Amino acid sequence: MRLDFSNERVMAVVAHPDDAELLCAGTLARARDDGAATAICVLCQGDRGQPETPIEDLGAVRRREMAAAAKLLGAGLLACGYSDGSLVDSVPTRRELIEVFRKFRPTLVLGHAPNDYHSDHQAAARLTEAATWFCASRGHQTSSSALHHPPALWHMDTIEMIDFEPGFYVEVGDSMRLKLQMLSCHKSQVARGDDFPPLASVLQRQAGARGAQANVEFAEAFRHAPLMKRIRAW
Repeated sequence: MRLDFSNERVMAVVAHPDDAELLCAGTLARARDDGAATAICVLCQGDRGQPETPIEDLGAVRRREMAAAAKLLGAGLLACGYSDGSLVDSVPTRRELIEVFRKFRPTLVLGHAPNDYHSDHQAAARLTEAATWFCASRGHQTSSSALHHPPALWHMDTIEMIDFEPGFYVEVGDSMRLKLQMLSCHKSQVARGDDFPPLASVLQRQAGARGAQANVEFAEAFRHAPLMKRIRAW
C-alpha cells in the first residue's frame, strides 16, 4: 500500500525550530512530492537551548536557521514566537493556533505526542488537539473563517522513541538526505557539544530503527490521534 498525499494540505505543528526535521520532515517531503501544500508552524523561539558557549540573540539566530530549513523543503513557515519553557495551553494561545489553521486550512496536521519528553512538546500536543477541533467551530471567532471540517491529526513519534507505540509508518528513504540537510541548517543546535545528544545521530538512529520495524531502510512513525472527527481512512 502506498499512501498518497495528492490534493492534501499538510501542516506540522512543532514546539521548537528543529523538531520537524527530527520527526516528520521526510513525511512532509513525501507529501510535497505528491503535490500537497506543506507548512511548518513553530510555536517556540528556541531561545533557551544555549550551547556551552552562549550565542547572543539566540532566538533571532534560530529564526534564520528554521527559515533556511523550510526553504530547502519548499514549505511555508509560520512562527508564533513563544519563549522556550513558557508554552501553555491557554485560551489566547489556542486562538492564535486556530487562526494559523484557518489561514493555511490543513487537511492533515502532524503534531507532537502528548507524552513526549519536553514540557513544550506536551503543551504543543494539547494545543494542537484543541485547535484542530475549534478551527472548525464557528463559535470560536478569529480573523479568518472556520474550516468546514476539522483536519485529520497524526501524533508524531517521540524523541528517542520513548513510550511511543507506532500505529503506522511512512517510508522516508528517499528523503533522508533532505532531512539531514535541513537539520544541518540548525547550526546553533547541531554543534551544541554539551550533554544534549548529537542531533544527526538521533535522526539517523531513529529513522533507521523505525525503518527496521517496518521492513524498510528508513521510516517515520505516527499514530492516529484517537479523537472524534480527527481520524480518517486513507
